[in-house]
Amino acid sequence: MNLLLDTHVLIWWDVGHSRLAKIVRDAIAQPSNQVYVSAATIWEISVKRAMGKLVFRRSPTETVERSGFQPLPITLRHAERAGELPRHHNDPFDRLLVAQAEIEGFVLATQDRQLARYGVTLLGVARARTP
Repeated sequence: MNLLLDTHVLIWWDVGHSRLAKIVRDAIAQPSNQVYVSAATIWEISVKRAMGKLVFRRSPTETVERSGFQPLPITLRHAERAGELPRHHNDPFDRLLVAQAEIEGFVLATQDRQLARYGVTLLGVARARTP
């Protein structure tokens, strides 16, 4: 499985947080799975650190490399698709991750229920009901 980590999943994985769903922890640890981290996640962590909204003591890039995760660059197609997505979620970082998961055919590891409305395959959250 190709797994794309949402920002909070990378943060929780890094610190061993108990809120990270067991199914997500197991999928990340499974050697046969390829785990990707988007450049958008590194950007989001860096922005939130600079604003004082997040404590992340190490370099997020070094964290990704040390964990053996694969970097996922942002392409023009990713950016265009993110802009076309409906506003089910107002966070531009999350919409970019959804676009990347959709275009690349990746499973998005997240515990953000709002992202289920986009129809991408998620791991870590039950499908939310749409009105």
